[in-house]
Amino acid sequence: MILGSIIATLISLTPYLFSLYESVPVQRVWSTFLFTYDSSLWEDANYAMWVFTGKIIPLFLLFIWFFTCRHWWYHSLLVPIAMYLFQIFQVFNAENKFMDEFQLIYMIPVMAIIIPSIYLIRARIFNKINDANKSLEELEEEFKISPKNFWNKIKQYF
Repeated sequence: MILGSIIATLISLTPYLFSLYESVPVQRVWSTFLFTYDSSLWEDANYAMWVFTGKIIPLFLLFIWFFTCRHWWYHSLLVPIAMYLFQIFQVFNAENKFMDEFQLIYMIPVMAIIIPSIYLIRARIFNKINDANKSLEELEEEFKISPKNFWNKIKQYF
């Protein structure tokens, strides 16, 4: 119950988190007491952080969805997670002038693993449907992985 409340609070804070870029100055170099950020080719730290928050907030929500989803298809969320991770890397790669242009080529290895895995799980479910008298919901319940706590959920992926 407490974990659910924390997750709900984090989700409801995302509009505020997205608007944090507005506190970044409209200049090329942004200096704080923690770090100095040079926006180089972006030429505007505020614009660079706007692009960054536009990538990190959906990634954050996808991570929450991935770690809280109990359906058999939740591994398919790894594809958009990998896509957003690649895009965030591209935001800070100052030499790249064509952001988001060739990302599909880099996504092929991830998709080559995830898509067949999802298909095999789906085929296994439908084979069991044909062999048993269970409903799709009952079979989906069998394939759910439900660790007892958050750390066990993280450990199951590594």
